[in-house]
Amino acid sequence: MEIRKLASNSYEEIVALWSRAKLPFSPRGRDSKEALTRQMEANPDFFLGAFENVKLIGAVILSCDLRKGWINHLAVDPVYRGCGVAEALVAESERTLKKYGVAIFCVLINADNIASKKLFKKCGYVEHNDILYFSKRESNDV
Repeated sequence: MEIRKLASNSYEEIVALWSRAKLPFSPRGRDSKEALTRQMEANPDFFLGAFENVKLIGAVILSCDLRKGWINHLAVDPVYRGCGVAEALVAESERTLKKYGVAIFCVLINADNIASKKLFKKCGYVEHNDILYFSKRESNDV
């Protein structure tokens, strides 16, 4: 397995992986081809893929405000789950964010996503039940 930056022309591969992994995404909003391409061009270091030969088997999108780094849309092909792909992507995500001076790594996980909770606890993340998440969206697609 090799982890490397995703190219801006890999949108179809990313969406196919998300679909195989049953990861919810917004193809008419923030996850549209245009939006992801724009984000990838602005922050090429923040789009990482795990590859087995030439096949994309895992991916993650990073973001940061230079105070906190966020791990977003972590997905692993179901065939490769349990093989260390997710842990490797989390570790590479942290290394990448550290290059930007980030020392706090965060992730939002749906309450019923037991596998992701287990993964991040294994990677040293602490669950905070005392924090509420609020958001304001311009539309349901963003």
